[in-house]
Formats: sequence, structure tokens, C-alpha cells
Amino acid sequence: MPFSKKVSIRPDSYRRLTVPQFTVVTGLLVITFGTLLLATPICSNTNVGLWEALFTATSAVTVTGLSIIDIGIDLTFFGQIILAIMLLIGGLGLMAITTFLQGFIVSGTELKTRLDRGKTLDEFGVGGVGKTFQGIAITAAILIILGAITLYFFGFTDITNSSERLWASVFHSISAYNNAGFSLWSDSLQNYRNNSVVNFVLIILIILGGFGWRVTNDIWINRRSLKLKNLSLHTRLVIRTSFILISLGLFGLILTESLAKGSFLSSINFYDRILTALFTSVSARTAGFTNLPISIHSVSDSGLLLIMFLMFIGASPGGTGGGIKTTTIAALMAATRSTLRGQNEIIIRNRQISDKVVLKAVGITVGSLLFVLIMALLLSLSNGLNGEENFSFLEMLFTCISAFATVGFDLGVTSELGHFGQLVLVIGMFVGRLGILLFLSAIWQALNKRRLQQLNRIGYPKEDLYV
Repeated sequence: MPFSKKVSIRPDSYRRLTVPQFTVVTGLLVITFGTLLLATPICSNTNVGLWEALFTATSAVTVTGLSIIDIGIDLTFFGQIILAIMLLIGGLGLMAITTFLQGFIVSGTELKTRLDRGKTLDEFGVGGVGKTFQGIAITAAILIILGAITLYFFGFTDITNSSERLWASVFHSISAYNNAGFSLWSDSLQNYRNNSVVNFVLIILIILGGFGWRVTNDIWINRRSLKLKNLSLHTRLVIRTSFILISLGLFGLILTESLAKGSFLSSINFYDRILTALFTSVSARTAGFTNLPISIHSVSDSGLLLIMFLMFIGASPGGTGGGIKTTTIAALMAATRSTLRGQNEIIIRNRQISDKVVLKAVGITVGSLLFVLIMALLLSLSNGLNGEENFSFLEMLFTCISAFATVGFDLGVTSELGHFGQLVLVIGMFVGRLGILLFLSAIWQALNKRRLQQLNRIGYPKEDLYV
């Protein structure tokens, strides 16, 4: 044929992918494979079509917890196992697994390039390759097993069937450590609101999972001294910021709901009020479990605003949660303090922080805010169309932050949205789990590779800007 043209694909084209691009592709492949599995009859009943499977798989891999199906009813036991596996993949980190696999897949790449990629990926909060990944997996396995054993013998004691109790213990332990918020029951953990064992086991798993492997490993190494000064600055900052945020959520919710006289905490006794506020404060930092119904009617506007603030900050770098991360807000607060003091350097705990860290913190925060606002704008444009229920802007903004920060709190909006609105949430969950900088970096490098190389070689004159 004279007009035929031979098209050749270079066998090493995948090696040209940058780390952010490689991670995005890997995440999409995992979600696609999970979607096809969940849509099969062996995993779900007729209520779960391809769209429901896509939304559930994305929510699982991104460890969000938002769902438009009933996990305990619509998924079979095998489907629930597949869901738990996706939670583990998403919780241990798409980026960590990508780095680990990359050492085998990109076998022809020079060692220096592979190490540079690992270092670059580690800057996004992963933790490296090889032994580090093994440490992440072993730590997760130990904590999940301990949590499941405790829940089985002391938590879910009301479940008489031993097999059902064992699976409920394992599933919720996996979901809690990975900050996923998926539950086998449609009302989440509301039946266990008065069960201190269930509440505190999940609280501990959520916190340790949100800390990240770096922090838990540092604590374990220095377990004998038990002195904060022996811990790294990162560990001390994560622990301190997390404690402040948990306390802020605990006392803030008690205060806002007491002043508003809302039904969220007013109908329970003092001890249950403290426990529920603590559980909600911890869960708001990207876990998504609820032991008391959360809705626009049961929680005051100020309480919802406080929860949105906690959701947006989220967990810590390298942890199983989302959000802009605790160290990001700590760096921004330190920069603000230095500005007010008229200092040129940013100091945290007698250590000078580089300008690169602060610039990255600013980029993460501004990029995340803009992305969430765009999500809310798209939802508001589709609000009330195609027979959808009209939602307030507060409900839509809350849902967008919940999706982007991979929390999973829902005010009853998600299942009522049309496919366009749910697609917005799907994209938000995926981008939020990868990280806004990694996602934008993947797009920027794909579109402006040559321009990026030129920018790295060009220097520009300096000039002041009035702000």
C-alpha cells in the first residue's frame, strides 16, 4: 500500500516518564483494574455498575471513604476483600509502591538516575525504596494485626458469629490505619459510640497511620530514652502539630455545639460528649469514620467550618492520610511569625528552615485552595440540574474538601449528585491523594519539558515587589 506508514513505538518509551508522570499512570492503572474487578458479579450485586465500581475503586485507592453504594450489602465477601486490598495499596502509598516497582521495571536506567528519581519522589513524602518500603509494610502489618486482635476480643463483642466478628475486626483495622473511613455498616460506627475500646483503638490506629512511617520509626528507635530532644525535628513537629490540631478539634467542637445548642452533642452525656468530640476531631484529619450522624442539620455552621479546617490540613507527610499536611501549616505559621518579628530567617525549634521548604508549603496551600474552589464552582454550576437536589454552598464546599483531603465525611450530598458532580469528586480524590504539586508537576513536565529545561539554565535580575 503506497500510503501506508509504519508506526513504531520505542520499547523504552516508559523510561522517558518522569516520576510524577509514572505515579499518575500507576494510580490510574490500579483504579482501572480495581474498577473492573468490583464490577464483576463475583464482587458485587446488580446495584453496582461500572460507574459505581469506578467511584468506589477511586475512593478506596485514594483512601477517602466516600461511597455511593452500601459496602456491607452491595459488595460480596470477595468484593470486600478486594476493597481491603485497594485500601492497603492506597494507604501504603501509591508513590511508595511506584518507587519500589520502578527499581525492577526501569532496569535499564542508570543507577544515578534511579537514585535521583527516588530522592525526588521522597521529597513528596514517600520514604524511599527497598528496605524503607519493607519497614513501611512491616509496621503497617504489626499495627493492623494488633488493632484487629483488640477489636475481636474486646471491641466487637456483640457480633456473635466468630467469622463475621473476625472479618469486621480485620477490615475496620485496615480501614482505620489507612485513614480510609470505609465501614461494613451503612451508619459507620454509630452503634459503637458508647464502646470505649472500639473508639480508642480506631483513634490510635488513625493517629499512627497519619503520622507516617518516618515518625513511627523514629519513635521506635528512641523508645528507650523517651526524650523529645532525641527525636528529629520532623517527628517533633508532626507530634506537636497533631496534638494541637486534635485539641483544637476536641474543645472547639464542644464549644461551638454548646453555644449553638445543636443536636450533635446536646443529646448525650458528658463522657460520651468528650469521647465523640475527640473521635470526630481525630477522624476529621482524613479518616472519615463517624460515631454520631454528621449533617447540615445536626452540626452548627461554625462546627462544620472547624471540621473543614481540620480536613484541609489533614495528616502528615508520608502518612496514610491526605490534606496539605501538618508540616505545611507549621512551616506557614513559622514564616508568618518570622515576618511579624521582622526576621529574615525562618526558625522552628532552634533550627533554620530553608526558603525552598517555605516556597513548597506556599505552593501546596495555594494550589490546594484553588483546586478546591474550582471543584466547588463546578458543583455549584451543576447544582439542581437533571433532577438533582439543590444543596447549599456550604454543603458543596464541605464535600469538595472532604474529597480532596481524602477524608470521607459526607453530609448526604455524594449519593444525590449526578454523574458530573460525582466525576468532579473522583478527580478531586485522585489529585488530593497524589498531592497537588505532584499532579501539576506531571502535567507541566508533559507540556513544557523543553521550556522547563530552559528555565533551569536561565538566571533573572532581582527586583522588589510591594505586598
